[in-house]
Amino acid sequence: MKMTIKNCRLAFPAIFEAKAVNPGDTPAFSASLLVGKDHPQLAEIKKAISTVGADKWKDKAAAILKQLEAGGKTALHDGDTKASYDGFEGNLFISARNQSKPAVKDRDGKTDLTRADGRPYGGCYVNAVVEFWAQDNNYGKRVNATLLGVQFVRDGAAFAGGTTASDDDFEDLSADEADSLM
Repeated sequence: MKMTIKNCRLAFPAIFEAKAVNPGDTPAFSASLLVGKDHPQLAEIKKAISTVGADKWKDKAAAILKQLEAGGKTALHDGDTKASYDGFEGNLFISARNQSKPAVKDRDGKTDLTRADGRPYGGCYVNAVVEFWAQDNNYGKRVNATLLGVQFVRDGAAFAGGTTASDDDFEDLSADEADSLM
């Protein structure tokens, strides 16, 4: 079930280059999408997860979904379980990934963005297009989200690791160079 989650906060974006989480994993594009526990689309997100579960597991869906939620095996997670990461505490988050590169668009919804544009970045606000789907195979049962695209909405405070060193972070070594030439 495809939906656009509006005005969510982007965390751990791997949207320009596929990355492997663990050694030996297949690299994928991914992101965590932070939404408040009072986000206006929260009921719609939960309904989408229930709908794909009902489509997959029919009469057993309610029991299976309850078990999956308890085990953290749905795409929607409690951010308090990752409270050590910037922005997660007090929020929920959707884990979404894709083997194919997602669309990355600017505010106009048409202009493609690249890493060189400097946005989107971890901590900014985006609209994210995801597709929820139920998995039931030899890897287990889950409800996943495929990341189809993100649209930069507005700036937000960058999460840790999102900045670069400034000139003040470096000492002047030019005097050492002059001494070594003598």
